[in-house]
Amino acid sequence: MLLLLLTVIQNNMFKPLLILTALSAFLPGIIQGQDTNLLSMLEDSAASHAPAIANRVKGIFKATQLINAPTVEQPGKKNLQFLIMHRFGKLSDGGYNFFGLDNAEIRLALDYGIGDCLSVGIGRSSLQKTFDGNFKLKMLNQETGKIPLAVSLSGQFTYTTEPRKADKPFLTPAFRTAYATQLLLARKISSRLSIQLAPTIIHFNMVPQPTDKNTLLALGIGSRMKLTKRVSVLSEYNLLPGSQVVSYQQFNSLSLGMEIETGGHVFQLVFTNSVGMNNPQYLAKTLDSWNNGDIYFGFNISRSFNFNKD
Repeated sequence: MLLLLLTVIQNNMFKPLLILTALSAFLPGIIQGQDTNLLSMLEDSAASHAPAIANRVKGIFKATQLINAPTVEQPGKKNLQFLIMHRFGKLSDGGYNFFGLDNAEIRLALDYGIGDCLSVGIGRSSLQKTFDGNFKLKMLNQETGKIPLAVSLSGQFTYTTEPRKADKPFLTPAFRTAYATQLLLARKISSRLSIQLAPTIIHFNMVPQPTDKNTLLALGIGSRMKLTKRVSVLSEYNLLPGSQVVSYQQFNSLSLGMEIETGGHVFQLVFTNSVGMNNPQYLAKTLDSWNNGDIYFGFNISRSFNFNKD
């Protein structure tokens, strides 16, 4: 992943975004207006149940998902999370389809915390009948006065099972498989604002045309702003630079949402131009644009179950 970051910087692919994000969020000492005492954040409940450490910043995000993208948070040790991700049809479908509410795609997932720093999960999406497996490894925790960032490594494997058709003779087992690896860099800037940067590599075993690249580079940026103790607004943007996909028109994924925490549940209302909910789909196969009114309304619900007797 370090090689990925060096490659991105050397190629100047994301230079403006990287500079802006670094200057505004990640470099300690640059922002003078943030809270002077980050210890107050420890009162904020976290999605993870890691052991309490006096200077550890908790609750960077409330959930393991931002909107479509994963966050640095993960289930704690011996915690099982059940996740429902639901997207209705496009608002631009009009009144006949009840502005998209007649149609829906869904992803169901289970994530389990093997330890405080490692979780694994499985999922199934109705879109292209896709199964996925994932892991998340916490590499660093943000700590007041010591470590300015929380860092996690996330990986996902997907396999589509939709039947072969006359117009899709290329749906061989190799074509059905894709992978995504993300380095998640997050910082809680204040008691209200958290942001995350996610350099990403996506790999497809086979692509529709030789002009399409098998291995793609992308960059995700997301934020969470607290409005009240239990309500926050979310934003997420995933940039896939041009010329990597040629055989179809790919749009960058843009999502906005509102998050409500209710005890063991986290409920998110979202608007997005991505109907896909696993990494390769929303990063590299977003075929709809906000400019055309192709917006999907949906929601995410996560519920955590604690099996730790302690």
